[in-house]
Amino acid sequence: MKVGILGTGAYGVALSTVLCNNNHDVVMWTKFVDEKNYLDIRREAKTLRGVEISNNVEITTDIKRAVVDKDIIFIAIPAAFIDETCSLIETLVNENSHFCIASKGIEQETGLFLNQILEKHIDTKNIAVISGPTFAIDIASENPCALSLASYSDETAKRVEKALANHYLKLRRTTDVIGVETCGAIKNVIALASGMISGLGANDSTRAMLITEALHDMKTIIDIFDGDPKTVLSFAGFGDLLLTCTSFKSRNFSFGKLLGSNVSKEEIDRYLSENTVEGLYTVKSIYKLLKDKKANVPIIDLIYDICMQKESPNKLLTFLVEKI
Repeated sequence: MKVGILGTGAYGVALSTVLCNNNHDVVMWTKFVDEKNYLDIRREAKTLRGVEISNNVEITTDIKRAVVDKDIIFIAIPAAFIDETCSLIETLVNENSHFCIASKGIEQETGLFLNQILEKHIDTKNIAVISGPTFAIDIASENPCALSLASYSDETAKRVEKALANHYLKLRRTTDVIGVETCGAIKNVIALASGMISGLGANDSTRAMLITEALHDMKTIIDIFDGDPKTVLSFAGFGDLLLTCTSFKSRNFSFGKLLGSNVSKEEIDRYLSENTVEGLYTVKSIYKLLKDKKANVPIIDLIYDICMQKESPNKLLTFLVEKI
């Protein structure tokens, strides 16, 4: 298969290793010339040191090279830049193009899910979403991992399976695109809270309490957005929530721990300048979207207030005990 990857961050590079292992032709796109030059020379991502990018992977700044005449196009860029990137490719693709979204989040200004942003620019239903408990380094290291694969198109789902499935990467199909996208976005927000709890010095029992409560709230949110509440028990739901809320490999968890530890503003700003914290972007989006729907999900309100209104992270501990 001929495969394009939009994005050369950790997850894009990890996907390229799977695709090369599965003997596909891969073109990976970045809009930054200096990043292309770095990757061409070093053959490893700055955010995924030690993982070699195969010499069979072409790295380009010409987005046309990455999307024209491809059997499947993977989108692996931060949620904040999905709209801009889709606008660049809308005249280069057609109704026969197939897409797989590997990014997670909700657009801040509009409240659109990522598949909806893609559909806004491109008239297609050939869209799949992958999400699950898979850190980029674990995929690249060929550890057994699993992903939920959601699509309304059987043909698109088959193409993603052909591209990615192998002896160490498992895909489980569903048609609940909204449910999978919701889980992928919300788990990053909950991971912020889990990190805060760690920063406050609370133990694993308290974190387990948070995860259990969050699981119920995720189910509620999925239902509010007209997804299937049972998706909360999938790889995209409980699997990814558990992983992201318990590991220092998670940037959302690590950032939350900084907030809970009451470090200086300078340290906070330095971390944000060096890392993409999707949960921080998503909490604004989900907070606004729930308010627009007049839905009440107190845990989201509290995380928003801590991250955006500078409320004390200590309120999380009281909230968990008092939550009905």
